[in-house]
Amino acid sequence: MLICLPPSEGKTRAPDGAAPVDLAALTGADVLTAQRHTVAEALAAVSTRPDATTLLGVGATLADEVARNVDLKSAPAAPAAQVYTGVLYAAAGLAGLHGEPARRAAHDVRVFSGLWGAVSPVDRIPAYRLSMGVDLPGVGKLATVWRPHLAAALDERAAGDVVVDCRSAAYLAAWKPGTAAADWVTVRVVRETAGRRTVVSHNAKHTRGVLAGHLLRRAAATPRTGEELLAAARELDGEVIGTEIGSGLSYRMIEATLHDATTRRGPRTLEVVIA
Repeated sequence: MLICLPPSEGKTRAPDGAAPVDLAALTGADVLTAQRHTVAEALAAVSTRPDATTLLGVGATLADEVARNVDLKSAPAAPAAQVYTGVLYAAAGLAGLHGEPARRAAHDVRVFSGLWGAVSPVDRIPAYRLSMGVDLPGVGKLATVWRPHLAAALDERAAGDVVVDCRSAAYLAAWKPGTAAADWVTVRVVRETAGRRTVVSHNAKHTRGVLAGHLLRRAAATPRTGEELLAAARELDGEVIGTEIGSGLSYRMIEATLHDATTRRGPRTLEVVIA
């Protein structure tokens, strides 16, 4: 099993005094270090410019976060599971894992990043501000430039396994598993109301996080195929998995189904229904 997650937009800064990032210690260092260095250098240079927020595609209110990009190599670092925060990460609870679930997460989860390419939850990184959708001056479109490096880092890891893909389109563009070698499954979340099913956004992030956390914590063997993934997901049928912000109403997972790929080289889809 390989669980692919997007990064959170917001990042939690590591405590002052924590050791900085060690590029040589990050997952995939043998094939990703040179590109990580290149992107970090270009990001630092761009982040000193007066038009930095525009170039990085963020609002002016995030100028302070962009300014931190200048000193990433000396900034305090913490495990990625603690730096990445937000709905999906709160639901998955990666930062609170111990024992076998923590070992599974380190081996089976990769968080995709415009800066780092892909990291494990245990990799120590600083907080930063950079999306995979950025065309970074001096580097180019990040999804494009990362593609060959991520293929070198992940294709062999994914071969013969199931890839549980919870990423958004920008991060999908940076790496797609070869469907001939891996069982590639994306996760889609829909809400059922009065017999009608519609795609959801906020609840989708939360539900994907719940599913990821369940796959890491369950006592059974990790899935190796889409069918085994479906069986594991169905263990949540009937479970209350979240509470609506504002209304306080809870929602349950009521069904999971596995759909065939719609194109020859595309993924299958695990559809999770909540109500």
